[in-house]
Amino acid sequence: MADSDNTTTLPLVIGQPRDEPEGWTPQAIDSALRLWSEWQRARHASLLLCRVQQRLESQIMVNPGIQGLTADSPTGVQDQTSRTFGGPWDYAVAREAEVFAMTEALKLQDSIPEVAATSIAGAIAKLEIIVGADRDIGDPTDFPWPHIASALRDLKAIAGGLPVVRRSREKTRSDVAKHWESAVKLVAALKEEGEAEQSADVADFRRAL
Repeated sequence: MADSDNTTTLPLVIGQPRDEPEGWTPQAIDSALRLWSEWQRARHASLLLCRVQQRLESQIMVNPGIQGLTADSPTGVQDQTSRTFGGPWDYAVAREAEVFAMTEALKLQDSIPEVAATSIAGAIAKLEIIVGADRDIGDPTDFPWPHIASALRDLKAIAGGLPVVRRSREKTRSDVAKHWESAVKLVAALKEEGEAEQSADVADFRRAL
């Protein structure tokens, strides 16, 4: 997983300097712009975790005999002499972490109707989220998706684009680690539940003999 600064820029800016950092204060920007920024962070984390999951899945397919591991960090901070990142356990954690990140992005999308834009930039930001979500639906070529995208292009041509969004390494690590830790707890709980059920089944079988 690449760990570098990621910058999303648009050609024109409304009401904000081009180097405006992601950590805007609530008083400084439209609430819809803040929602857009948070959605982009959640979306970015989910994409990174998706790449991790795909890479681990490929490793398992190439080497199905790889041992399960107990990683608690996608960066593999633990002692590398005692473990190697990339087993079924890590794959299960990465898969669940991606779900956590995407769920956060979906919750932000769902909150769009509750957030009132107070500027043209805020209205554009809400449309950016809606259009950005079309990749998750069955057919983004059906009505009203191309029509919404067309309206968004018109607004941006008239009023300009959105502020620059800069993602620092620290924030990216923090976002990914948050979902990874939640996934570790979930996978561990599911593993314990499965082992308990298996033990109960074995006990029932022995009693039936």
